[in-house]
Amino acid sequence: MTGENDATPNLMGEDDVLRFKLDELRRRHRALDDAIAALEATVAGRSSLDLRRLKKQKLALKDEIRRLSDILTPDIIA
Repeated sequence: MTGENDATPNLMGEDDVLRFKLDELRRRHRALDDAIAALEATVAGRSSLDLRRLKKQKLALKDEIRRLSDILTPDIIA
């Protein structure tokens, strides 16, 4: 054995990694949506700082989801 290729090859390409990350971001976005809905259902939660923080996190996730989606599906100029 010469040891030329001892490293395990990377089985996931760059697009696969981005899709995996995109799926994870979408799951986190849905979880925040559920947390926001639960907090809004409480009287104290409707104006709480926690609610604003969750909404800000959700918006940041949405922006990242859009960014990754744009990378995976670039615009085609016809």
